[in-house]
Amino acid sequence: MSTGNNGTTLTDMARPDHYQWFRFTRLQRMVRSISYILVVALMYWALSTVNIFWPWVWSAPAQIGDMMFRMFPPSLVQLNPILYALVESINIAFLGTLIAIILALPVAYFGAQTVTPNAITLWFARLIIVGTRSVDTLVWALIFVAIFGPGSFAGIMAVAFHSIGFLSKLIAEAIEEIDWGPIEALEAVGASRAHVIAYGIVPQVVPSFCAISILRWDINIRESTVLGLVGAGGIGLIFQGAIDLFQWNTVSMVLIVIVGVVFSGELITSMVRRKLI
Repeated sequence: MSTGNNGTTLTDMARPDHYQWFRFTRLQRMVRSISYILVVALMYWALSTVNIFWPWVWSAPAQIGDMMFRMFPPSLVQLNPILYALVESINIAFLGTLIAIILALPVAYFGAQTVTPNAITLWFARLIIVGTRSVDTLVWALIFVAIFGPGSFAGIMAVAFHSIGFLSKLIAEAIEEIDWGPIEALEAVGASRAHVIAYGIVPQVVPSFCAISILRWDINIRESTVLGLVGAGGIGLIFQGAIDLFQWNTVSMVLIVIVGVVFSGELITSMVRRKLI
């Protein structure tokens, strides 16, 4: 029987008490260590470029405690104006979502690779999808406030334009995933393009369309609450004014109302989706 340099036999070396298992090889451990060092270096470089005033960071817990003390109890004095502005925010979200759905349907059809007429319409639709999604709702609000002036209409258009890309992209993906059997059957019997869309594509896309639209409306409810910060109407206007005037009791009341309406919207959308899907 052969032995090792230290007198250990091959049988002894194969025993469990002589076997040492490593999760990673030496090369893998080296790559992981270098990766950790690079991540730490990148974080240090990122923090060094954002000009953080660290004394304010260290004093943040005390500031938070003082702010929470000033926020309670919430003030009920401005409850009626807050609720009125809340209704305005909900209407902004509803109207913006409705306009977005109307505009997104043709964009989604031309943006679906399997049904679009040609490459020009495909890329034009995808340009609209990418362009509208890339610009944040608050940026759209700033643009429309500059065009239409402060108010709810600017908020409605901001919500609508930002939602077009979201709705179009998901609906286009739903169109691309449909079953082509019914469509081929309709085309085989000589159905027109309109009939193929109405009886072959639409019935298969309706469940996804409803789910996507409800989801977008739920998102727009949350986004509409901050549009007032840039003058686009809604409850955000009262929120910004209360902060500027250091009315922390009113700020806490606005926050409670916003959380309540977002939570209610979540419940409503969940119930509606269970009924429709």
